[in-house]
Amino acid sequence: MLRIHFTSHDLQNIRVAREPDPLWELMCSVCRLETGQGPLDFGHWRRAAHDRLSQDTVAGRALHPLRALIPAAGYIPDFLTPPVTGGGLSAGLDQLRRTPRARMVRELTRLAESRPVPSWTTSLGRPGSDALKSLAGALGIYFHALLEPYWSHIGTAVGNDVDLRSRALLDGGTRALLDGLRPLARWRAPVLEVDYPTERDLYLEGRGLLLVPSFFCWRRPTALADPGLDPVLVYPVEKAPLAVARGTDDGLERLLGRTRAAVLTEVANRTARTTSEVALAVGIALPSASYQIGVLRDGGLVTSRREGKYVLHVATPLGLRLLGAGSSSGAR
Repeated sequence: MLRIHFTSHDLQNIRVAREPDPLWELMCSVCRLETGQGPLDFGHWRRAAHDRLSQDTVAGRALHPLRALIPAAGYIPDFLTPPVTGGGLSAGLDQLRRTPRARMVRELTRLAESRPVPSWTTSLGRPGSDALKSLAGALGIYFHALLEPYWSHIGTAVGNDVDLRSRALLDGGTRALLDGLRPLARWRAPVLEVDYPTERDLYLEGRGLLLVPSFFCWRRPTALADPGLDPVLVYPVEKAPLAVARGTDDGLERLLGRTRAAVLTEVANRTARTTSEVALAVGIALPSASYQIGVLRDGGLVTSRREGKYVLHVATPLGLRLLGAGSSSGAR
């Protein structure tokens, strides 16, 4: 468990990143690529990524140094995820290239305590060496090959979560925002108890906390290992798999009906939707949207939960599989 200790000043300085952070998504995605974790959420992306890597030798070579530095479990050097600025990939890589040599040596030494570290890492940050520049280049190649094609979908999932957190904050203040992190974390003022693989305490000491919603983060939140760095908590958002169809084919429409199929597709493609949002997107009246969602819920294709004064709907694994099957059968 990670226990994050707040002061009154910290409670006034809680922020939520508005967009997915490229380097956090990249780091988490490498972890997902190396395991079979989240077969529903990441299975299609993982298969597509392996296909791309088998055909794209440049992307394949770029992955090698990342595998050396980003284990699927355990310690990962903090310099790979510099402070979130909202400036995109180029800003993040620019910060990474400016990592002080002393810090890099310290973090790589810690990594070497848990796993073998390649000899080329000793050149990172060394004056006159291009090793750090090459590492930044590998990160960029990986991102453009395996994440950029899905970035709009990733942004939508993160944006939906930001909307959810914003509603909680507007309706109930900071307490509602922190309470809304359940079941990933539990707010027991003045401590946020976070599901975490190790026992650890983090004292914010007036620095505040940045919440970073992430598509590729899975099951439990993660944080920087060094307590002296600006505190962040990266947590997984609810998501539709990257393979979910954005339309419906004739077979799915015949099974569910045109309107109901459209409602299911809208809920699946845009996670955590309110009834009014579904009605507006599909172009039907609010009572009709409520009825159609109820039918889908009774059939096990949609699940609903209350967040404050809103009822939010998401597709179930069965609903997602049905949409995926409809997409496949419609392929030419």
